[in-house]
Amino acid sequence: MHGIAHHQVEELLIGKTPDSARRTTVSPLRSWSVSDLPPPTVSPEPPERWDDPLPVDVESFEKPPVPWWGPIALVGFVGLVICTNIAAAVWARWVNTDPEFLLMLSSRNRYLALTLAAGVSVPAYAAIAFVRIGAAFVVCHLIGRAYSYTAILWFKKYLGFTDEAEQAFHRGFDKAEWALIPFFAGSNIVAALTGVRKTPPGKLALLLSIGIAARLVLMWWLARTFEDQLVSFLEWVARYQWWVVGASVAVVILVNAKNFRR
Repeated sequence: MHGIAHHQVEELLIGKTPDSARRTTVSPLRSWSVSDLPPPTVSPEPPERWDDPLPVDVESFEKPPVPWWGPIALVGFVGLVICTNIAAAVWARWVNTDPEFLLMLSSRNRYLALTLAAGVSVPAYAAIAFVRIGAAFVVCHLIGRAYSYTAILWFKKYLGFTDEAEQAFHRGFDKAEWALIPFFAGSNIVAALTGVRKTPPGKLALLLSIGIAARLVLMWWLARTFEDQLVSFLEWVARYQWWVVGASVAVVILVNAKNFRR
């Protein structure tokens, strides 16, 4: 060993021949350390807190198996979206002629107020709107429960849901879930987050029922308070019905095209 030069020892250790070793720029005096080794490949871990942002490589998570009813919930959501788009396109025609059917398609706040002004009965208004709002919330909750973080990614991609909004909602859930769910009873995103967080069904049903009932009462009061203005607006819509329908169809097409280009 005393007759072997230092660079020959290094050649033996790194597995190179003398000729190939001399063609490299390795210094014989360089010291090696653990830091020279490549970093180990570590699988990403989920956030420790709900309000922690998701890592960039969230797609590499080991996804839990999707329950059998997960695809059914997705089909239901697609059906509800189609109904909402139809309502957004033809509301100007149906609000005066078929207000109950318009509520079945979509129970957004503007349709709640306009159908009341158009003369829909209070029992029909309450029954149809309660079922329609509740169905949308339950479907989105099931999607969140079945697909977890993947559902959040879908909402971020197609509905413009941001990381900041997600963290804010999670903080709201941690501090006052009892108030957040009723207040956002018509929010698809909040519904999905209740599924991701596995909100107990009994608690969810109670809070959701309170929220929907409060919303229906509020919209009934607003419709009665501003009845004259709403009736005047409906008369204007009836006068320029096809122009409004055409503009509504154009808006629906543009909004959906923008969402699918995200």
